[in-house]
Amino acid sequence: MGEGTSHQKGVFMGLFSVRELDEYPTGARRMKILTMAVLAVLIGSYEAQIAPVVPLLLKDLDMSLATYGAVSGAAAVSGAVASALGGRLTDRVGRVRLLVPLMLVTALCCFAMTLVHSPRDLLIARIALAFVDGVAMASTAPLVRDFSPRLGRAQAFGFWSWGPVGANLLASAVAGWTLPVFGDSWRSQFVIMGCFSLVISLVIAFNIADLSPELRARIQHSEHDAAHVVDLTRPSRVRSLFADRAIWAHVVGISLWLVLFLTLTLFGQVMLVDSLGMSAAQASTVMAAFWSLNLLTLIVFGRVSDRTRTRKPFALGGTVAAVLVTAYLAHALGGGDVPTGTLMIAGALLGGSLGVAYAPWMANYSEDAEDVDPRLQGTAWGLFGFLTKAIAVVGLLVIPRVVEATSWQTWLLVCLGCLVLFIPAVFFFNGPWRRPATGVAGVTSVPVEAD
Repeated sequence: MGEGTSHQKGVFMGLFSVRELDEYPTGARRMKILTMAVLAVLIGSYEAQIAPVVPLLLKDLDMSLATYGAVSGAAAVSGAVASALGGRLTDRVGRVRLLVPLMLVTALCCFAMTLVHSPRDLLIARIALAFVDGVAMASTAPLVRDFSPRLGRAQAFGFWSWGPVGANLLASAVAGWTLPVFGDSWRSQFVIMGCFSLVISLVIAFNIADLSPELRARIQHSEHDAAHVVDLTRPSRVRSLFADRAIWAHVVGISLWLVLFLTLTLFGQVMLVDSLGMSAAQASTVMAAFWSLNLLTLIVFGRVSDRTRTRKPFALGGTVAAVLVTAYLAHALGGGDVPTGTLMIAGALLGGSLGVAYAPWMANYSEDAEDVDPRLQGTAWGLFGFLTKAIAVVGLLVIPRVVEATSWQTWLLVCLGCLVLFIPAVFFFNGPWRRPATGVAGVTSVPVEAD
């Protein structure tokens, strides 16, 4: 019967037709669609990158760092609201119907950045881009869920997590290669970004697909094994998510866990330079070690979590290891001179520990939300996107003030406390602690006819 049948439906503005699959895709076809979803995360994250040109931007617009911080905070608020809104919309109108046209709009927003000539212009442009990008990217995590059966979901979310890190590397590399060619014009980077995003968005548009509402409403254990758990005549209700104890444990727990992660993302190099007198290059080397092992463990332990069909042991074990390393680093920040090699090892261990916990946690959150109602994946991940951006806003506003009044060591101890509080939350998540002896834990499965 082939790899799947589809029927054609229109997309906003009639630009493309969305392939809506009536049978679950298998093999290379499923992997291609999953790859498109991960690529969309990379491009969406790349479009939000501005760090490589900030020094040039500040000088050209005669703008203070404080003003730039306020602009960034406003954009983050816009993105947080957009993530929550986009999550609900993607459940209602479909993933691809939302993602494809809005990715094209974000490419146009990149070109619009070249029209910025004042801090006010920058504020408007960044708020607009953050909002459109936030709504668009809210479709990507649900797409990863849709096209990754439970037996491969943690590894799939590990690759999804590569997007923001890969975007940092891509933006820095492109700026390093091309800024000298264009006379250090910061506008050149947004032209390149817009062109690159436009081309990749078209590639994604012609290679991605949506599952039909009927397929999205069931739990897929493997490519050929699914469970029908939802009465489609009954409307999905958002309040059912918040009536579930496990969802609250996830929401509160990951909010605390992300405090350390986002602190290192936003201020990692600054913390090392200010506390230990390291050079910017040395601090970047330490953070490179952090990200390198983090990227590796996201995939490796995501795969191990899938093979053992357990999530909670990895979320717990990785977090406990991160607590120990964070405690050492907090001590080191107050202890004066620490060899760069030692900090690199500690940084790598911290990044690796967080990676061990993160991909299995994402799979666990997805599965727990799925068990409540598979039709609410977008809503659940929209909530996660809102939390991520909201904590980033709080970090931008609170961290500098706390550090100014006390020290980076004090703030790292706050992060340590938040990480410790994540540990009891794990015990409220659903799912087994040991590999199931037979079958698939959770819901009764109904075999699906092979394509």
